[in-house]
Amino acid sequence: MQEDLIKPAKPFLKWAGGKTQLLEDIRKSLPENFEEKETFIEPFVGSGAVLFWVLFNYPNITKAVINDVNTDLIITFKAIKSNVAGVISQLKIWEDEYHKFKTDADARKVYYYEKRTLFNSRSEDEVTKATLFVFLNRTCFNGLYRVNKSNGFNVPIGSYKTPLICDEDNLYAVSEVLQRVEILNGDYEETLKHVEGQTFFYFDPPYKPLSESSSFNSYAKDVFND
Repeated sequence: MQEDLIKPAKPFLKWAGGKTQLLEDIRKSLPENFEEKETFIEPFVGSGAVLFWVLFNYPNITKAVINDVNTDLIITFKAIKSNVAGVISQLKIWEDEYHKFKTDADARKVYYYEKRTLFNSRSEDEVTKATLFVFLNRTCFNGLYRVNKSNGFNVPIGSYKTPLICDEDNLYAVSEVLQRVEILNGDYEETLKHVEGQTFFYFDPPYKPLSESSSFNSYAKDVFND
């Protein structure tokens, strides 16, 4: 364990199927020789709960590779890795503006949907795209990520009046961890090309839905199937 790190990185997003609450169960399921692994690869990174936990608890990992088919998510990871100060600066402004509407639900809605429209334009620079992604995640209904067939994010506003939008300390911790990580955006099978030394894969693909109403597969415009 790395006792010198006071605040280990944790997921900066709310995420359906996130594994923060299951980390102890995952730890119990790791192979006996996990300490000997040199490379960690996560083909479906999501919010990164397992990634951050592994890199904090197993300093023997010298190479880490993450991937996700969700381009918006990967843009956000990359922006936090390369320019976390820029993301934080903009998030602070939007957080302050959003909190001013805590007693005005109508104005809060207008502000949220303006940001959602801007996000769906996909016309901004990468830092702004990433900042919009985090903002919407922290203010939308239940932190869901869902898009339609036109790749339009369509989750409605949540009920939070003054949500934590900019967790500055954690974003800096995440950025520091990501300096050790190669970030990919594509087919999960492409991660096989990055095997090096003793490699451990952690697979956490989208769940097979129990019904149409419980499906979380609208995660990218090209939905997952069997």
